[in-house]
This record gives sequence, C-alpha cells and structure tokens, in this order.
Amino acid sequence: MHQAFDWKFEWFRLVNIDGSSSVALHRFAVMCVAATFVLIFVGGLVTSTGSALAVPDWPLAFGKFIPPLVGGVRFEWGHRLVAGMVTVLTAILAAWTCLKERRRWVRLTALAGVGLILLQAVLGGLTVLMLLPLPLAVAHAATAQAFFCLMIAMASFTRPNFGRAYCESRRSSQARSLVGIATATTIAIYVQILIGAVMRHLGAGLAIPDFPTSYGHLIPPFHSLAIDINFAHRCGAVVVATLASWTFFRAARYYPGTQPFRSALLMLGLTVLQITLGALTVWSGRAVIPTTAHVAVGAAVLGASVAVLIRAHEIRALNISRDFASSPSKVELLARQVSG
Repeated sequence: MHQAFDWKFEWFRLVNIDGSSSVALHRFAVMCVAATFVLIFVGGLVTSTGSALAVPDWPLAFGKFIPPLVGGVRFEWGHRLVAGMVTVLTAILAAWTCLKERRRWVRLTALAGVGLILLQAVLGGLTVLMLLPLPLAVAHAATAQAFFCLMIAMASFTRPNFGRAYCESRRSSQARSLVGIATATTIAIYVQILIGAVMRHLGAGLAIPDFPTSYGHLIPPFHSLAIDINFAHRCGAVVVATLASWTFFRAARYYPGTQPFRSALLMLGLTVLQITLGALTVWSGRAVIPTTAHVAVGAAVLGASVAVLIRAHEIRALNISRDFASSPSKVELLARQVSG
C-alpha cells in the first residue's frame, strides 16, 4: 500500500528523501545561475548603451562569426557570446540531470530550461531582424527572467539536503501562510520587471525627470504614454517593497534563523538596493552603470523571491510527508482514493 502511495504521488513529492542529487550537480547548477545573471547584466548593458541594433543581422554578425569589436558591437556581440555559453551550460545541466536524477519532475525542469533558452535565442534573433518591435523586445526580457527563475529552481532542487534541512516541526498553516505571501511577492516582482522592460524599450526612463517627486508633485500630469508607464513602474516599486517587507517579517516570525528567513532577508536587502539604483538612474540621467545595475539587481530580487517561495513549498511538503508518515490511516485513505 505504501509503495502504491509513493508511486501515485511521485509528482507531488518535493522532498528529496533518498538524497539522489549530487554535490557536483548542485554546484554546476549554481554556476548556471551565476552565468545567467551575467547574461542578464550584459543584456541590460546592451539596452543601456543603445547597442541593441549595433549588429543588424542574426545569427551571424555582419556576415561573420566574430565581427570587428568596435563601438556598440562590443556590447551586442558580447551579449550573444555570453548567451551561447549559457546555452551550452544549460544543455550540459539538462544532460547531467537526466543521467543523475531519479526524480522525474527535476529532470523535466532541466529539460524545460533547454526549451526556454532556445526560445530566448529565437526571440533575441527576431528582435534584431524585425528592428526591435516592442512586443518581441518585452517578450525577450520576460523569457530571460523566467529562465533565471528556472535556474534558481534547479539550484534549489539539486541541493543534496533538499527537503531534509528542517528539523523542527512547523504547523502547516504557517507554511501555507508563507507560501501565499511569497507567491504574491514573486508575481508582483515579475510584473514590475515587465513594466520596467516596457518603459526601457519605449525610452521612457526619464519621462519623469525627478525623484522621488514627479514633476514636483506626488502624482504627475498624465499627458503621454511614457509618463503613464514610468509612473506605473514607480507605483509598482511601492507594491514590491511592501510585499517584500511582509514576506520578510512573516519568515522572521515563523522561521527565524532558517534558510527561508535568510532568503527573505536577502530579498529585502536587494529590494532596498534596487530602489536606490532606480533613484540613481534618474538622478544621473540614465548613466550606464546605475541603469544596467538596476536591471541586474531587479533579476536578483526576483531570484531571491523565488528561493523563498521554493523553500516555503519545501517546508509545506515536508510537513505533509511527516503528517502522513505519522498517520497510516491517511495514507491508506489517499491510496484508496487514487486507486479507485
């Protein structure tokens, strides 16, 4: 009966009871996370320097594999080079995971990464060939952030102690509460990044030239789409800061000193840094360094939020596993429901 229950609910089991992941695979997944972060930074550098169309063809560059590295070509071709490296790393990670991992859903996650990075490459190529249409440019940014989240997930799932790191029993209601607020925070951050991508590709970063006020007022005059998007991005920053703080205090209350707390603390600190970089971007007239760092740190905030969310689900799954392990009647009841 127990074997039938385990097989039927393999998709649900987030806990790594058998410790099937290797330390080497986990470290490689972390390296993929770092490489993806570099890729996002370089991509932000392309936009910040206005180099998105410095190389007008794709997949070659001026008909060559390596073009003359002058002007904006250095940033655009460098972005393609890093993207190629990340693609290779992702393929290796997927192959290694399929060979090493016993958990089917972890293997599927790794394969999904290959699909996302290939989609990202196609979107990048179409963005160049079609001269930066706004929908494709935003889709390119959205896919990049989704891929980064997936790499964060892979690094979490391949931890050898995934699902076994929490010794103290917690109430399921507490885990459910943290899952809820972490989910809302992650969604809000992702939407905020998309609004920022629209603003960036519309060239609306300085549509409101002052900060923290807007044309000297709390609310600016809405007489252009650029101002609308810019102000929406500022309002989104308030929402994200509020939710990030809420998530942190919830983690601090229920899980002080644990991984969820440390991830939430990192997310909150990065949120403060991100708001500071946003202000510096405006005050500096969109100088390259703060503008690019603003893009990269935004991705880091999202990644930290995803880490909190995964750890919250991890705790909840472990609680459910312990609950059923201590109550054989529940196991038998669920097994009958599945088999019947």
